[in-house]
Amino acid sequence: MITTERVVIVGAGLGGLYAALMLAPRPVLVISPETLGEGASSAWAQGGVAAAMSENDSPEAHARDTVAAGAGTVDPEIAALVTQAARAQILDLTDHGTPFDRDAAGNYVLNHEAAHSIARVVRVKGDQAGRKIMETLIAEVRANPSVQVMERVVAQGLITENGRVTGVYLAQIDGESVSQPVALHAPAVLLAGGGSGGLYALTTNPPRIRGQVMGLAARAGAVMADMEFVQFHPTAMDVGLDPAPLATEALRGEGARLIDAEGRFFMEAEHPMAELAPRDVVARAVFAQTQAGKRPMLDTRKALGETILTQFPAVAEACRKAGIDPVRAPIPVAAAAHYHMGGVATDAAGRSSLPGLWVCGEAASTGLHGANRLASNGVLEALVFARRAAEDIAAHVAQADAEDVAITFPPGGAALDPAAVRQLRDLMTRHVGVRRTGAGLAQAITQIKALKRAYADSPDFANMCATALLIATAALQRRESRGAHWRDDFPTSNPDFAQRSHLTLADAQPTTPETA
Repeated sequence: MITTERVVIVGAGLGGLYAALMLAPRPVLVISPETLGEGASSAWAQGGVAAAMSENDSPEAHARDTVAAGAGTVDPEIAALVTQAARAQILDLTDHGTPFDRDAAGNYVLNHEAAHSIARVVRVKGDQAGRKIMETLIAEVRANPSVQVMERVVAQGLITENGRVTGVYLAQIDGESVSQPVALHAPAVLLAGGGSGGLYALTTNPPRIRGQVMGLAARAGAVMADMEFVQFHPTAMDVGLDPAPLATEALRGEGARLIDAEGRFFMEAEHPMAELAPRDVVARAVFAQTQAGKRPMLDTRKALGETILTQFPAVAEACRKAGIDPVRAPIPVAAAAHYHMGGVATDAAGRSSLPGLWVCGEAASTGLHGANRLASNGVLEALVFARRAAEDIAAHVAQADAEDVAITFPPGGAALDPAAVRQLRDLMTRHVGVRRTGAGLAQAITQIKALKRAYADSPDFANMCATALLIATAALQRRESRGAHWRDDFPTSNPDFAQRSHLTLADAQPTTPETA
């Protein structure tokens, strides 16, 4: 057993790094499964950060759009809290050195994205916001003496004593091999380890983001919220890559159109806002085109032409690697698992139901996103709750000097079986994806439990299965369609379900829920 006075932060994306800086000079240990800056969803965020920065906008308007997009399950108090804090977060990141796009007069360039009533998304070099913010934070973390970073290490479980989280079980990864877990006791644990997109066969998330952090919290007994609400991005590039490159929503904000294989526009018949409809509407329309064999594509030629190469360099580079010239040809797209609105239930300070455990970023469910996240609110939420969690930890955990943590990891741990992961991803896509049915969800629950039993020696796979089981169970219990959650057998929204869902892993474990 190893004990440290450092606050342990699991995850080295935007939320984890920002929280580490907000905690300084309090000693912090950041756990990163990759070399710092690699493998985090934050670096892949292309849209930007939503904030009311113009004179004709307001936090109240931003909150109204957030509530509207969330399809009846957003916590209005959390929406007000986050949107009120948004401007200060942009100014703070600017002070930290983030090179947000500015016009000749020095004003922030604001962009319009789907379901926003006004242009309010602040970007960096078009589609480079996530990467540039991460680069800024990484440089500060590397230079900060209070922050220790432990790379190529994963958290496999939480240590609990009398219902309180008192530490984490850590393992070292080396390629496909993994060490045995080592117990590290700490005064506080902040989970900031991303979402669950990689539980699906087609995803825009980095390869390791497969719901493990949500799962380890659930296995420790944490209350989970809104687990059924998985957002599928409608315009992942369908070019045979895993993960799928993202054709950012901002392209549609600039006028790009969705067409079928014969060049026909199909979104006007689906929603009055056409390509700028809420993501769930666009994702289902794209999915339907794919299922019908109509090969949906995003046509940027007329709206952007040559400017796509400079305005959206990440998209242009992904196209180049896939052998596509977006100036002359449309981009094949498909709906892919992108963002999880659900996660570990937290309060306004980032606290989970387990004392000693805080959560921020995509692993958390704060109540901001409801059933359907408003574009570019994800990065904003991660920043706001990283700060709030850090402030709350600082208020409840006594500051003490701490040496660097040194761990010798014994070899011989249980590595993930690629075949098991592939089976899990396939069944999640087949039964718990863009369109769901009660029978399919019940089948998924049975199969997830069987997979977990068959590969019981791997704690990482157990964490993945816990998250998958919670998604499927919550989806089966929600007998309606709302936001990103669509049931073919319950295709309308039911006012009785216009509320958030909460459950624990124990709720999902005993028996398979009814399928009616």
